[in-house]
Amino acid sequence: MTAGFVEVADRVHVLRDPLLHVNVTLVVGDGAALLVDTLSTAGQARELGEAARAVTPHPWTVVNTHHHFDHCFGNATLAADPPRPVYAHELAVAALRDRPDELRRAAYEEMRGEQPALAAELARTELLAPTHAVVTETALDIGGRRVVLRHPGHGHTEADLVVHVPDADVLVAGDLVEQSGPPAFEESYPLQWPDAVADLLRLTNPATLVVPGHGAPVDVEFVRAQHAQLVEQSWLIRAGHTGNAPPERVAAESPFGARPGLIAARRGYAELDGSA
Repeated sequence: MTAGFVEVADRVHVLRDPLLHVNVTLVVGDGAALLVDTLSTAGQARELGEAARAVTPHPWTVVNTHHHFDHCFGNATLAADPPRPVYAHELAVAALRDRPDELRRAAYEEMRGEQPALAAELARTELLAPTHAVVTETALDIGGRRVVLRHPGHGHTEADLVVHVPDADVLVAGDLVEQSGPPAFEESYPLQWPDAVADLLRLTNPATLVVPGHGAPVDVEFVRAQHAQLVEQSWLIRAGHTGNAPPERVAAESPFGARPGLIAARRGYAELDGSA
């Protein structure tokens, strides 16, 4: 990882991992800092820590936007020694605490074809479960700056958090918003995802900068456009399910393309059938 942090708003810095385009956000206050997400491996996290230390010497609190490997497998490197608070949604806490072997296997299987070296490192990465669980909303004081952690509902996963920095007018959306590719539906709730994005939009105004889970920071109009696509996707799923259409037919009309649309349709059908 050769990327460094770029200041995108007052004492809010973003680093984008060049391998998977994951964003890490660093919020700096007076004598304290907040690190949102920790990347995929111990090696990546060590470099991330060095990049953060080039910006601030202050101790940090960590937030995981969700439990997928590319957002939290660096926890042990960045928050275990010395121990630092780590916040996540309560279901993400449970996943990392109770199912570490399952999460490592899933990460390995996801990456072994395209990134075999990364997959091998993921398989042996030590996982650290978050220490603080968020249910709906928690406000933190980061060196005199109010930062709000909010669970807007089921979307990309059942355990998404967004991070709002009101004094800088920045919203860190995690994988509820994607810029560098289509939304990832593998563990999603596509019928509820539009409501989650609508909830996070209530934290914004026309000038808000939104940091997506992957890709370049975006404006609110980008998020509204993606919300409209998610709404369209959910209605296609409902109509297809009502008409007993195969998921492949729904996928053919997806605003995100056939492959993401097929995953979304299968997940949405499972929601409607009560098995998601």
